[in-house]
Parts: sequence; structure tokens; C-alpha cells
Amino acid sequence: MTLAEAVRSISLFEGLADEQLERLGNIAVTKTYEKGTVIFEADTPANGFYAVLSGRVKIFRTSPSGKEQILHIFGAGESFAEVPVFEGTTFPVHAQTLEKGELLFVPRQEFARMISQDPDLAMEMMAQLSSRLRILVNKIEELSLKEAPSRVASYLLLLAASQEKDTIRLDLPKGQIAFYLGTIQETLSRILKRFVEDGIIEMQGKEITLVDKNALQEIADEGR
Repeated sequence: MTLAEAVRSISLFEGLADEQLERLGNIAVTKTYEKGTVIFEADTPANGFYAVLSGRVKIFRTSPSGKEQILHIFGAGESFAEVPVFEGTTFPVHAQTLEKGELLFVPRQEFARMISQDPDLAMEMMAQLSSRLRILVNKIEELSLKEAPSRVASYLLLLAASQEKDTIRLDLPKGQIAFYLGTIQETLSRILKRFVEDGIIEMQGKEITLVDKNALQEIADEGR
């Protein structure tokens, strides 16, 4: 994948003109990260923002006791850490790869120079960020209104879509997945066991096969 193709594949850059995409490609760099690599840590200078070309990245923070709280997981085509870059501040959270993958990095200084020379670029990207914020707010509202089984079903369908197969692998501990879904590990385990008993999924270790995706979708849609 060329840099121009890499830039074009990122949702944040949708709507940009070919000339703008080309200029972004001239300042962006790509880098391959091994699984478990820390991309940046909280409270370090935000020297640029990132986008996922392949693999997945988790955004998380840690409590004083060292407990990890996952805030979001980004996949191919998604960007992250733009806001602190726009603000010129530090990263408020940690970022780490969940699997080997390739990231696109846009350095802050060069990006700021581009925006100062092209105000239309800034307006277009602000529009994209605003649109994404509205989607995020809607997702949070939807998640809060759903019962736990619906949240779990939605998560499994999301994993299947992102991994592009019906047999998926849980790369996170169940406790972290439960926290991410706003529930507890015991509840998550009971829900997965019920899905198995109902013939909706099959489980073998960390692997889950979606046997009846229609039934899973019906559960995911409950409460909408």
C-alpha cells in the first residue's frame, strides 16, 4: 500500500480533495508495530496523531492501583489521538497494539503547518470529527439503554465484522471485555453460557463461533 492509498483509506480524511490527500501523504509515515507495543503513554507530549491501517489498537487508562480500564478499541480505517494534537497538549490516555499491525502517523508540526496554509482542510477535518462525535454520543446512549445480553450480542457481531469471519477470537480477558461493555465478568460468563445452551454460539477456549447470527442480531436489536 502506498502512502497515498494509506491516507485515502482513513475515514477521517473522507471528503478531502486529491491535492489535500497528496499533501497529507507527503508528511505522513507508516510503521509496523508488534503485538503488545505501547504506542504512547498518558501525559506525554502529543507530537502527532495516528490511524490504523491494519491490526487493532486499544486506548486505555490505569488507576493508581494499576488496574486497566479500556476506553476504546480502534481498527483499520480509524484514527485516534487527534484532539490532543489539535489542542497542542499531552496524550490523556495510553495506546497499545492488540496485534501486529501497521499504523499511519501524522506529525503535529507538519500538520499544523498544512492547516495554517489551507483553512479549508481544517474546516473539513473539524466536520469529520464533529460527525464522529455525534455517532459516538448516539452509541453511548444506545449502549446505556440496552440490557447486558444485547450489549454482548452487539459486541460479538462487531468482532465478527471486524475480523471478517464467523469464528472469532477473544484477544482481551473476559474481565476487561465485561468492563468495556458496562457489566461484570460473572454476568458476561452467564450470558455467553446461555448463548451456548440456546445454540446461538459455540465456545472453545477463547474462540467463539457464531452459529446463529440472525438470533444474535435479534438479541442485539432488543431495546432499540
